[in-house]
Amino acid sequence: MTASAPTLKTTTLRSDEFSCPSCIQKIETKLTGLDGVESAEVKFSSGRIIAQHDPQKVSVRDLVEAVAEVGYTAKPSAI
Repeated sequence: MTASAPTLKTTTLRSDEFSCPSCIQKIETKLTGLDGVESAEVKFSSGRIIAQHDPQKVSVRDLVEAVAEVGYTAKPSAI
């Protein structure tokens, strides 16, 4: 029996607190370090954080809390 690959969800968060390029590295490293996050990309100019994750392992709330742990406020975006 083979295990099926997890169904990934793409979640976009927004934050208007980015002030320097090092913010990108901190957030991406924190998010990709979570079990269940496949990728994370911070769009500095638009204030977006795009994460691909397994919703069975990592919730949107977990993503928001992880961003908060490195010092930034983020919230789910409709876009």
